[in-house]
Amino acid sequence: MPKVVEVKPSYTPAQLRRLAALTKNASQSRRLLSIAAILDGMSRADAAKIGGMDRQTLRDWVHRFNALGPEGLKDNRRRGNPRRLSSEQHQELAGLIETGPDRATHGVVRWRRVDLQRLIEERFGVVYHERTVGKLLKHLGFSHISARPHHPGQDAGVMEAFKTSPRR
Repeated sequence: MPKVVEVKPSYTPAQLRRLAALTKNASQSRRLLSIAAILDGMSRADAAKIGGMDRQTLRDWVHRFNALGPEGLKDNRRRGNPRRLSSEQHQELAGLIETGPDRATHGVVRWRRVDLQRLIEERFGVVYHERTVGKLLKHLGFSHISARPHHPGQDAGVMEAFKTSPRR
């Protein structure tokens, strides 16, 4: 038979019910009420039903309660994965995007996500999926809509002459 997990008697059932009434976290409140029911002598299965969980889940919450107290009964919200590029690398990447690609070096006239993906891998040694590069661009404040690139053989003098030519 498995070992029974005991609830540390640091709180009385009345104190746990008072805490459950005062908390704004509904999940924490349900868990506190279930643990109070255990301390009152209710069976684990019935106490788990009060909290809307099964016996094993209640057992896990009892372990957290014993280790961390009532604050341990709150859900841990993960913040997601840490960023793989540092803030300095983000700034460097933003500068590279602002200046645009060099046709001789990068072999492209304008940046696409797949080109930036390759650049990030070569420059920083970090592999991103093409979609993640789009999210990174959005985080850096860039839009997916960009100005039309200039042709490398474009002559500014010819363009000005065309703009100022007399109309017929």
